[in-house]
Amino acid sequence: MAFNKIWYTVALGLLLPFSYAHTDFFTSIGHMTDLINTEKDLVVSLKDYIKAEESKLEQIKKWAEKLDQLTDTATKDPEGFLGHPVNAFKLMKRLNTEWGELESLVLKDMSDGFISNMTIQRQFFPNDEDQTGAAKALLRLQDTYNLDTDTLSRGNLPGVKHKSFLTAEDCFELGKIAYTEADYYHTELWMEQALKQLDEGEVSSADKVYILDYLSYAVYQQGDLGKAMMLTKRLLELDPEHQRANGNMKYFEYIMAKEKEANKSSTDSEDQMDKDTEVKKKDYLPERRKYEMLCRGEGLKMTPRRQKRLFCRYYDGNRNPRYILGPVKQEDEWDKPRIVRFLDIISDEEIETVKELAKPRLSRATVHDPETGKLTTAHYRVSKSAWLSGYESPVVSRINTRIQDLTGLDVSTAEELQVANYGVGGQYEPHFDFGRKDEPDAFKELGTGNRIATWLFYMSDVSAGGATVFPEVGASVWPKKGTAVFWYNLFPSGEGDYSTRHAACPVLVGNKWVSNKWLHERGQEFRRPCTLSELE
Repeated sequence: MAFNKIWYTVALGLLLPFSYAHTDFFTSIGHMTDLINTEKDLVVSLKDYIKAEESKLEQIKKWAEKLDQLTDTATKDPEGFLGHPVNAFKLMKRLNTEWGELESLVLKDMSDGFISNMTIQRQFFPNDEDQTGAAKALLRLQDTYNLDTDTLSRGNLPGVKHKSFLTAEDCFELGKIAYTEADYYHTELWMEQALKQLDEGEVSSADKVYILDYLSYAVYQQGDLGKAMMLTKRLLELDPEHQRANGNMKYFEYIMAKEKEANKSSTDSEDQMDKDTEVKKKDYLPERRKYEMLCRGEGLKMTPRRQKRLFCRYYDGNRNPRYILGPVKQEDEWDKPRIVRFLDIISDEEIETVKELAKPRLSRATVHDPETGKLTTAHYRVSKSAWLSGYESPVVSRINTRIQDLTGLDVSTAEELQVANYGVGGQYEPHFDFGRKDEPDAFKELGTGNRIATWLFYMSDVSAGGATVFPEVGASVWPKKGTAVFWYNLFPSGEGDYSTRHAACPVLVGNKWVSNKWLHERGQEFRRPCTLSELE
């Protein structure tokens, strides 16, 4: 009997479209989309492997069934069966040749193709830093948008197209990552969520003993001794021999006893506290809290009197020949600092061209380190960016010309067009675009002076989150595809306008693409003359 050859082929060509391994996947949704294609290729490869194994087992099964019938007949009358010369020949042939072929088939490893594909693709896989970064992004979104763990776990987010949920094991993993960062607040939240889902009957590989171990310690670290004891008791009910829990229980009881003795001997002095120290200005809000409120759309509202001063108009770039017959739509977003939005200012085709040019070059966005003077990555800027020059594409050149025509500023001294794509919970915390007086060398190497103005294109709609906010004045500007916003960073005197401190809120749901142009002082001497007043 000759076995049919099994051909097992795996598509090895469906690799990532880049010839190098990416890093920091979590900082760019654009690059994460490549991982979807990678995983799809692996699923195809896995299914091919399964088919090969099934085909192999099917041949072995047919061989076994055939031999089962044959040996049943032969064992009932061995001499009579072998009396037929053909049966005698076939027995010799089977034992000498065909059983050997069957042995080879059984020993054949059908996983070679799949393993080879895995090995090739693995160089493009995310690493521990990516997983931790994505987990921290979820925690950041939870804080910024006031999301409770149950809402986040069930995937009940605004504007979602593909709803997903977190398993108890996922929640446990988030809690562990928070724990390794000594973030006991989020450790408690997510360990409690994991425990809750297990208590509700979810089938999971997560172990309640491990969860309670992390949870009790996180609660203790936050000073809730009573709750830590309660959780430890529950752990010991599940595992009475748990060494660490038994040790912790004795320690907690000792601390509790000491606290009771201290409370008996101490006098109640709380009423003697100076209440004046508790008084704060009613309008005092730390910047972080202002920033998060603005991201949620809870910012300061303009008075009706100020709102009446905001207008929309058709704008011709101060009689620019290109726009006299075809002016663009412009609307005021804020009065001080003046922020204007241009509508339908970049086409879908131009956006796609810019994205295609930028995507192969996207790398982790950096910030200027005032201490070292070098560019470095930072946890408060989670995105990837690329720089495009006007000579690379007529589209980029046309965009640069458009910015110059509508702002009246010379773009020859501006920085290249920066394209940015935000990642999971992508953000850029409050910052200034211009160099302050304590950073005299911020743009020295460019030789074009300070950043006088910022032009920002929104190249995608964002389902939820992703606003550009100005904490100093309470302004929120929401992304709208095809629009651009513009503001001056410097007063005409050259002094920095500190009210332009702004931030990019975390993207809650969706994919945020932007591009910006930073225009510099040099070349603007006659386009935007200086004034005598510092604040004008």
